[in-house]
Amino acid sequence: MIRKARIGDVKAIQKLVGDYARKGDMLPRSLSEIYENLRDYVVYVDDNDGPPLGSAALHIMWDNLAEVRSLAVADDIGRKGVGTQLVEACTSEAILLGITKVFALTYKPAFFEKLGFRQVDKAELPHKIWTDCLKCSKFPDCDEIALVADFSGKK
Repeated sequence: MIRKARIGDVKAIQKLVGDYARKGDMLPRSLSEIYENLRDYVVYVDDNDGPPLGSAALHIMWDNLAEVRSLAVADDIGRKGVGTQLVEACTSEAILLGITKVFALTYKPAFFEKLGFRQVDKAELPHKIWTDCLKCSKFPDCDEIALVADFSGKK
């Protein structure tokens, strides 16, 4: 089941993200960063009191722009739709908040494309570049792929 993250989930979220970061698939998140942004996170648990086996965060960047970040699923439950459920929880929350443009930076573009995201040039995301990317060790040579989902209904 998917639920909002709780204080007791922070260390498990950091471990999930850290496992992917060690493989070079995403940036690590410090405990303080996760605590400060805990309201952004949703987690997947087998039961309501169990430890998180997956996490994702919806981080608001601007008035109509949010990012799905820190999408991580434990290896032993991979390929069972958990990542899809986590992203859908984030995009549903964005729509409830009135945010119609959601993006992700990833090395797995096909996963996001199956969920309705389309590839874009990172230059289309200046708020991301000028807030987070400048602090990244990969900047300006980032090799992640930018994808955007537009839920405005406009084509």
